[in-house]
Amino acid sequence: MDDHPLFVRGLELLLPITSNGRAEVVASTGDAAAAAALVAGCRPDLALVDLHMPAPGGVRAVAAIRRTTPRVRVVAMSGSAAPESAVEALRAGAEGFLPKTSEPEELLRPLLAILDGWAVLPAELLRTLLPPTRFPSVDLDSEERRLLRAIAAGRSTVDIAEELHVSERTVKRMTAALLRKLRVSNRAEAAAVAGHAGVLGE
Repeated sequence: MDDHPLFVRGLELLLPITSNGRAEVVASTGDAAAAAALVAGCRPDLALVDLHMPAPGGVRAVAAIRRTTPRVRVVAMSGSAAPESAVEALRAGAEGFLPKTSEPEELLRPLLAILDGWAVLPAELLRTLLPPTRFPSVDLDSEERRLLRAIAAGRSTVDIAEELHVSERTVKRMTAALLRKLRVSNRAEAAAVAGHAGVLGE
């Protein structure tokens, strides 16, 4: 569903050739309001929806297609780099999002992947949707830092007890308290915090 005839024509010409006949354009429209009825009528495997079609717009078209023909896989497209419309389309039921800046021949692999059951998103959008892990700030005394360095080095409870001149039971108690303070659930996560905070290089 696209209101740019040249783009649609490019897909019509290239998809059958580059996919060895597996993919072809069976219908198109620039009318978002008619998109769901068109898809319901021709039952394609996949519907490609331009999010910037005139009112009611591409997101509404995605939602309507999802309601009327839930088995059809829907891919949203946009020429805009802003992630908001892509997120709206995914919430409306799209299985993937592709930038409109792609050449028609560059769309083949992601479209075939979506037909095979995968979800496809550009890396930039994925980074927006999945922000980097936030580690808690580390404010530890010297004994806690020493313990954390030993944990990060993979030292056993016995070895740590010998190094700190305390009992194994005390090491377990200290470790449990340290994990709580770092707001992590295990030693591996504690080691990640240590690396992020620069404790290991001290």
